[in-house]
Amino acid sequence: MSQVSIVMGSDSDLPVMSKAAGVLDKLGISYEMRIISAHREPDTFFEYAKTARERGIKVVIAGAGMAAHLPGMCAAIFPLPVIGVPMHTSSLGGRDSLYSIVQMPSGIPVATVAIGGGVNAGLLAARILAVSDDGLLARLTAYAEEMKEGVEEKDARLQRQGYQDY
Repeated sequence: MSQVSIVMGSDSDLPVMSKAAGVLDKLGISYEMRIISAHREPDTFFEYAKTARERGIKVVIAGAGMAAHLPGMCAAIFPLPVIGVPMHTSSLGGRDSLYSIVQMPSGIPVATVAIGGGVNAGLLAARILAVSDDGLLARLTAYAEEMKEGVEEKDARLQRQGYQDY
């Protein structure tokens, strides 16, 4: 049974949302991934959101561009955490997506990551789940240590080679 649902309104969101999936894969977190348009198939969307908890979903990661109703509508129906991922748009660079996700009305919270922030969405979902999962918390700690070591290795290389040869 999946713990996280990754949902997007279009396959054009897949490059960003697959980064969330990659993080969940690395941390051993089960997930489902769906393309559902709240605008073009509202009945399908409502059924998806209403039954998410029954399917074992504990966190929803919802990506959307432009009007970005998908994260907010998920939060209006699904009673557990929803993380919104605003997509970059050609018209306003993703600010339209960001504002429509972060400016939710009182009582309908959506945690929001950066425009195109699929990695952080996956990590935030993992951190939410780690509140009650010590094994996952250990994997998150190891993930953070790997990032630290990666920076240290890059710095050591820079110190050895100098920036001209980096």
